Amino acid sequence: MSERTDANPTRRGVIKGGSAMLAGGMLAGCTGNGAQSGVNNSSSTDSTTSNGGSYTVGMAPMGDVSFEGAPESLFVVFSQYADMAVALGHGDAVNAIYSPELSGDIMGSYCARLDGVSPGWKELPDPLADGLSKEKLYELDSDVHFLDPAYVSTQQNWKQADIDEIATNVGPWFGNFYSGTHDEPPKSYRDSYQYYSLWDLFGKVARVLQERDRYRKLERMHSNVLSTIRSKLPPKGERPTAVRVTLNDDNSAFYTYHLNRPGYWLADTRPLGARDAFAEKDWSSLWGEVGYEAMLEADPDVILHLWSMSSKHDLSDVRKRITNKPAGRDLAAVRNDRVYPAGMRYQGPIMNLFQLEMTAKQLYPERFGEWPDYTSGDPYPEIPADERLFDRQKLAAIIDGTA
Repeated sequence: MSERTDANPTRRGVIKGGSAMLAGGMLAGCTGNGAQSGVNNSSSTDSTTSNGGSYTVGMAPMGDVSFEGAPESLFVVFSQYADMAVALGHGDAVNAIYSPELSGDIMGSYCARLDGVSPGWKELPDPLADGLSKEKLYELDSDVHFLDPAYVSTQQNWKQADIDEIATNVGPWFGNFYSGTHDEPPKSYRDSYQYYSLWDLFGKVARVLQERDRYRKLERMHSNVLSTIRSKLPPKGERPTAVRVTLNDDNSAFYTYHLNRPGYWLADTRPLGARDAFAEKDWSSLWGEVGYEAMLEADPDVILHLWSMSSKHDLSDVRKRITNKPAGRDLAAVRNDRVYPAGMRYQGPIMNLFQLEMTAKQLYPERFGEWPDYTSGDPYPEIPADERLFDRQKLAAIIDGTA
């Protein structure tokens, strides 16, 4: 790999702006020529400003990031940003994604119900396949990196100087990872960190890509879905207990995730307000792990199995493995056939709309209609028109710019 060592700024240093950290971990804002200035912890981290053709978009932990045109090549690790790009009509600009087969399988199942919308992620390189590296980022030569520099700082072989180098020589960082669970970011970033909702993050990405009109239309659709859900939810005391899990490979335990805590990882379960069977568990990491006996003790009414909208985590196989255990066979959710597929935690707006609808049916079939029989890896099932929470044709039209 040959790194850029030109004395003059790169094209992106001038046109796309940059974001980097000063020595000691203090965040830098951006000037129009790509030079890095001091920490920006003011309200500008929630703002968009413009000056002629150039504009800045503010988000923690980067501060203000400058652009002079919508980025044309988008580096993505976690799929919520690739989903956002697809939703805003820029899906073809995505040049990398974590776990492309799994992400593409799940996103593809939803997009199968949207005429003319296809994510095309399965052929993309996985930037984490052999560890995140500067060499990969130089090779991809992206206009913007939709990845949190605070997260990058936790990766092997990444120092602050490396983060600064990529922002200056290739393209700026623009991401916020720890809003996913409201977990604490690395110490050097804490003073400059803020948490955002999924749709707040989406709004900021829309500003970067200069697609505010599409965003507003999609946000109205999402607001209508939430309004419908709120109007139909039963009283809290009548709601089922539920868990969101992934069965581990050796069938000895479940990785478990909360339902109603803060963070965009839960943007598809929190609005539905089911009673979290593990609500009192305070795991030290982003998730917990419980064995079959602990699961039976909690005995949830509903089990939502993550990633099972893909063939990689086939739900029929999951059900078979659970019933191979005596404690598994005794679970109420198993006996009542209420073990359901769930999608992805790393959800963007398209996934979020489908997963809200899907989970509403799984938790409250008497209010939202039954979740139909489904085989993992198949397209998202056809739902009767009067039971849908949003209009597929309108969503597709917004994405392709005809709405």
